Amino acid sequence: MTDMPGDGLAAGAFGFARVRTPHGPRIAVATPDATFLAEHALGSPVTSLSELLPAWATAVDKVRRWLSGPVPAKTVPLAAGNGAVMCPVTPEHIYQAAANYRRHVVELMVASPRPEHRELDQAARQQVAERLMNERAAAGVPTVFSGVVSSLSGPYDDVVIPHITRQCDWELELAAVIGSPSRYVPRSRALDSVAGYVIVNDLTMRDRLYPSGDSGRGADWLACKGAPTFLPGGPVVVPAAFVSDPHDLRITLSLNGAVMQDESTADMIYDLPRLIEHASYCALLKPGDLLLTGSPAGNGVHHGRFLADGDVMTGSITGLGVQRTRAVAE
Repeated sequence: MTDMPGDGLAAGAFGFARVRTPHGPRIAVATPDATFLAEHALGSPVTSLSELLPAWATAVDKVRRWLSGPVPAKTVPLAAGNGAVMCPVTPEHIYQAAANYRRHVVELMVASPRPEHRELDQAARQQVAERLMNERAAAGVPTVFSGVVSSLSGPYDDVVIPHITRQCDWELELAAVIGSPSRYVPRSRALDSVAGYVIVNDLTMRDRLYPSGDSGRGADWLACKGAPTFLPGGPVVVPAAFVSDPHDLRITLSLNGAVMQDESTADMIYDLPRLIEHASYCALLKPGDLLLTGSPAGNGVHHGRFLADGDVMTGSITGLGVQRTRAVAE
């Protein structure tokens, strides 16, 4: 099956993809009908999304106006081909919200408890999880950790399951692309920092979360999430202008055609403005950086089923396109 970057976009919307060409990587404009090199709309080749961010609104407006007119006959849509589509972003840094969907966290703590909770029965684990979620929400402080840039891969690339795990799991997420330098940003202005949105699947080795066996030392995010190909991104970055409410989107992931995750972004414990506020108080968010907002319920640990060689994941978020990746054993 051949995928196109514009699959799943809303009518009248577009996104920016990054594609391989004989002349190197280029930014392309994807619509529900076709994909064109962005240079036709912008007047010159663009090799990465970061080149557009300093004048983002102008670039988006130029593309919008170009698409509203007759597309020149000499402008040929890109040929279909999954190998040509790359991850649309090249961030300097990745920020990831941990345990930010209430039902997701409760499911995890019941199905895959911390070492100190393994002796509890399911009902007791449920009670502990619900209590911790209430405490987390009341505290008002999100947990955000650093991701690994080298884990990024394309939206149709294979996901490589490391030989060191037996519990490779999926976590489809909404990610915000930072559009401008952001430091000490209040919640009221936080969405002004967002250039666009992109789908990211945050693959996780559940059996590497606490490699020492001591949860008191905290989760080892590098050990369980840092492998190559563990962050398939894309296929496109959709400008924020086309996303009226990032907290009213449907996140859906299917495994070999069976729906595993199907949840609204409304289930976030901390919304995107709060995540941006918190992250920008901790660090300088730079243009092009990614902020992942967490994954909803329906992970493999809940279903008792982890990724195996040959599995195909199909992930979509309302209006942001569709990514399709195949799992292969290392």
